[in-house]
Amino acid sequence: MIAEKVDLSKYIEMRNDRPHIRGRRLPIMIVIGTQKANNYTVEQLCYDYTLSKAQVLAVLLYYQEHQEELDKLEELDRQEEKELFDRYARDHRK
Repeated sequence: MIAEKVDLSKYIEMRNDRPHIRGRRLPIMIVIGTQKANNYTVEQLCYDYTLSKAQVLAVLLYYQEHQEELDKLEELDRQEEKELFDRYARDHRK
């Protein structure tokens, strides 16, 4: 069986070096995070984000093809968020 490369550019676009659902300004990692946290089905993701089945499947495929890279970016974002919080958040534990 020969694996065919699917062109996801109809559904995925890059914004600020991050993949988003084309025309929606919705980062794919938001959808992926929801799916992981809640174990949602494709249909539940379609409903919650008002996406077509093709859009959701494109998000899942894109993530599968770029998982290592995207997970690293998410981890860097979490680290930066924590550093900013630690630096600038007021300490309410007085």
